[in-house]
Amino acid sequence: MYKLLLRPLFFLFDPEKIHHFTFSLIKITSKIPGFPAVFRSLYVIEDKRLERQLFGITFKNPVGLAAGFDKNAVLYNELANFGFGFIEIGTVTPRAQVGNPKKRLFRLKDDQGIINRMGFNNEGLEAAILQLKNNKKKLIIGGNIGKNTNTKPEDYTKDYLECFFALHPYVDYFVLNVSCPNVGSHAKLNDKDYLEELIGAVQKANKTFEVSKPILLKIAPDLNNDQLNEIIELVETTKLDGVIASNTSTDRSGLKASDALLEAIGNGGLSGQPIKGKSTRVIKYLADKSNKAFPIIGVGGVHSAEDALEKINAGADLIQVYTGFIYEGPSLVKSINKAILAKK
Repeated sequence: MYKLLLRPLFFLFDPEKIHHFTFSLIKITSKIPGFPAVFRSLYVIEDKRLERQLFGITFKNPVGLAAGFDKNAVLYNELANFGFGFIEIGTVTPRAQVGNPKKRLFRLKDDQGIINRMGFNNEGLEAAILQLKNNKKKLIIGGNIGKNTNTKPEDYTKDYLECFFALHPYVDYFVLNVSCPNVGSHAKLNDKDYLEELIGAVQKANKTFEVSKPILLKIAPDLNNDQLNEIIELVETTKLDGVIASNTSTDRSGLKASDALLEAIGNGGLSGQPIKGKSTRVIKYLADKSNKAFPIIGVGGVHSAEDALEKINAGADLIQVYTGFIYEGPSLVKSINKAILAKK
């Protein structure tokens, strides 16, 4: 139904506007008596064999929703009815910000991809916490955190720590987003020395709580082997709990979209099918080179059960979807979980 009726209709409109419309639609229908139960009957698979134990957390199933979809934590309770095992909110920054100028979200239909340069648009830390206080504990929530665009380089760590301390009581794990290509002045975030400083500061903050929370690093799909070796070393030296591979890509090679269209779109991070191979390569390299020394969450181009299994076989412990969820609809989550069960 989604791919035949809803997607063709949705794709007639501006991607960002239809994103907000879809949020409202899910919110409204979820308030109608009986509808949440219908959604759960259609999309949720309850099976102990799908459970995954990672970082001391029990995930109901290994399929999650990546950060960027529910930035402000307004829909996670409703999205739980679509079969996800976990949902990552954010990227959250300390202060609200509008992000980059519109238009900033573009579909590449022939490539089954999306280019975005949202620029960490979100309503800020306080708004996210207000929403998270309504958590009905249906599934695991991750907190993806970043810095404000206008923060000075010497204050980057302060931004991350502010988010970390404030969100700590409300999320189950944290993701340090240092690899988004759509925010200004992020070069420092890719510097290994600074990353050691940042992670060390967050780890120190984590120890001030009675119960510490897992901390993961989200990395780019465009890293070469030398850079990936540095990531492996970084995880070992800083005792990070895991890696999310990967964020969006700045590479435009091999796309079906015309040069004229890409030039008209301009800068932004590419997600969806075009980066499937890149993210899988990064997962496999990290898993093989480190001898599976740390957990990996695989994301990037998961549009089918086969895509998900490919990432699991490469070394991913959990899977996240985003662009695939937009192109394929909520049945994607169920099909992945069914395929995982079929492999048991």
